[in-house]
Amino acid sequence: MKKILLFALGALFILPAFAQINFPPVFKNDTANIRMDKLTRLYIAPRRVVWVNNHDAVKGEHILTMLSDGQNQLGNKNMCRMQTTSADTASIILDYGRELHGGIKMMFGTSDHKYPAQIRLRFGESVEETCCELYKGDDYNPIGEGTNDHAIRDAILSIPQMGMIEFGNTGFRFVRIDLISPNRQIEIKEASAIFRFRNIPWVGSFKCSDDRLTKIWETGAYTIHLNMQENIWDGIKRDRLIWLGDMHPETSSIATVFGNDDSFYSSLDLACKYFPLPSWLNDMSAYSLWYLIIQHDWYMQNKNTAFLQKHKPYIIGLIDQINDKVDEEGNETIGDHFLDWPSNNNPEGVTAGYRALMIWAMKDAEILCNILNDNAHATKCKAIVQRLKKQTPDPNGLKQAAALMAIAGTMSPKEACDKYISVDGPKNFSTFYGYYMLEALALDGKYQEAMDIISRFWGGMLDLGATSFWEDFNLDWTKDAAGIDEFVPAGKKDIHGDFGAYCYPGYRHSLCHGWASGPTAWMSHRILGVEITKAGCEELTITPHLGKLQWAEGTYPTPQGPVYIKHQKEANGKVSTTVKGPEGVKIIVKETNSFR
Repeated sequence: MKKILLFALGALFILPAFAQINFPPVFKNDTANIRMDKLTRLYIAPRRVVWVNNHDAVKGEHILTMLSDGQNQLGNKNMCRMQTTSADTASIILDYGRELHGGIKMMFGTSDHKYPAQIRLRFGESVEETCCELYKGDDYNPIGEGTNDHAIRDAILSIPQMGMIEFGNTGFRFVRIDLISPNRQIEIKEASAIFRFRNIPWVGSFKCSDDRLTKIWETGAYTIHLNMQENIWDGIKRDRLIWLGDMHPETSSIATVFGNDDSFYSSLDLACKYFPLPSWLNDMSAYSLWYLIIQHDWYMQNKNTAFLQKHKPYIIGLIDQINDKVDEEGNETIGDHFLDWPSNNNPEGVTAGYRALMIWAMKDAEILCNILNDNAHATKCKAIVQRLKKQTPDPNGLKQAAALMAIAGTMSPKEACDKYISVDGPKNFSTFYGYYMLEALALDGKYQEAMDIISRFWGGMLDLGATSFWEDFNLDWTKDAAGIDEFVPAGKKDIHGDFGAYCYPGYRHSLCHGWASGPTAWMSHRILGVEITKAGCEELTITPHLGKLQWAEGTYPTPQGPVYIKHQKEANGKVSTTVKGPEGVKIIVKETNSFR
């Protein structure tokens, strides 16, 4: 499946401008009222039939696992038959093999009645989600029930005979089809997934002697690819929005896998348009802080000075706004503090982490101001940092806070890791802030420990059938839990429906969330050892950190072209490195024999 998909991605292309589209002449004066779809479509047949309710009601279901020619036809040859009685429905669940974004295309043969029959379609990121009912109570999506929030994933449709329907715009891997009209018979020629995605190549790559880590890198890359829709989304089933506060792991992964992509520019432009100053981005002050960090890191990768100049009024206006919220004693009144949902029950720790986030953002903002030749605001950023450093709250055991403090320089990485992050390994990690915990471990030289945590935490999702990484995950959930690709046996827990909290309880929980892709960026930067030491990747420093790995290799995108890197551990523990890069990229290779 993977090889077929990558071939298809390489064989297609996206038209970047209307000038390349052959409009019918009747549209020649209407192009101002037309917006081009940025996405490409593929039709994908199911990989397997998960279940039918009984084989008298559903016959020939194996036919649906073979892609048809896509054309309606007379007659009912080589079709799947679904038939109901007055007392029973006909039902089938299909598995498309991996998480997808899009909908379903169904083609039908002749019917036993001139009036349309009705079917119920349910999309699911897990098998059990295709079988749940929509919540109907006044409480907020209780555990065990589904939702149509953000995207319709449960609908009743009338179907044509000898016709075709296309329905759905959501994230899913499984689809359940119920023929709900009594005493009816329908014939289905095709039930293919419509896969909508950005048709862009994976410029970055990674593989190593540990197949599990290689698969985790690829799964993170696929996760962020799915969430690069018209703009960068958090999730393809739910939270199909531009959330600036959640975007840093996403843009880090995009830079690592795809390099420069226009989804970054459109997303930041729209976010600033939707939330003009003095509003905070997404009405949350932390998200405005992340905006500054994101701008800095993207500039270091791609050196798009024109875009930075375009955003200069917003950047300096935001700095002024933050400056007004921090007094001379370092007290800040920036507003509600928020890091991520799993840390929300530890307000003391969140306060400590939030202050570190402010310091990190203002350090990056100072660099941006220097690039923009605004010395006054660069000086203002430095002064804000000095005032904030007058107070250093305790992280209160919160790993998220300790990680931010290590990155911001308000706590040594050793203290952050030994006292907080390394305690109990991946316990109390989160799919979002886990990225920064991994970064803190790297700052302390604990590369092997970080790889072990990646294998256990993100690999734990793979063990449960994940093909993309989830909005949230807790290893405690895995005890006696069944995978997402099966029905939950008696005595087992439903990893999807039985867990989740805050805004994502039960089946509302997104199983494809871009913020969970952090290990992809981390492995390229920390195992391959790619550090951008001059903006626009004009200079890269390569420092391998293999830990127990025997080798690692991959490519890293730069504006000048991809850089190829391979590290091989020799018998004496030293690492030999091969690097091939394009003109315009200065590459400095540092030796290491560290097994940490």
